[in-house]
Amino acid sequence: MSTEHDEVDRIVGAWGIQRPDLDFSPLEVLSRVDRLSRHLDRARREAFRRSDLEPWEWDVLSALRRAGEPYQLSPKQLLQQTLVSSGTMTNRIDRLVGRRLVRREADPADGRSVLVTITDDGKTRVDAAITRLVDAEALLLGVLPRPDRERLAGLLRKLSLGFDS
Repeated sequence: MSTEHDEVDRIVGAWGIQRPDLDFSPLEVLSRVDRLSRHLDRARREAFRRSDLEPWEWDVLSALRRAGEPYQLSPKQLLQQTLVSSGTMTNRIDRLVGRRLVRREADPADGRSVLVTITDDGKTRVDAAITRLVDAEALLLGVLPRPDRERLAGLLRKLSLGFDS
């Protein structure tokens, strides 16, 4: 066990003295996750900013890029991947069209429907952003050797599955 202490150790220790009747072990995990989340949020925002993208733009463009050739999805598919409302997605697509990062195209399989397709500029920006993001996240995890990262990823996956089902 490590002899180093972080701010969470100090907080939990102080609460333990004040409220010895409570089990503070959840705080030992989730307070650290919360603090790490703030560092991750800053790193992600900087990676996106350097690619001239807002986080919400990243969400839509990365969904399109991950879809593979021809890098297009229906608005409904984008809704499912980004977990926003229909009105919010319409607004986001409109704004991305205005920035020429995506375009709307008629769905050849259903003339009444549209598909959203990433443009070359959108693809260039999202590719730059993912490169910066992976680099930034690797730096955040740099203190952990690969086996520890893999174990942590597995534990977080196990925890996450309880919320995703």
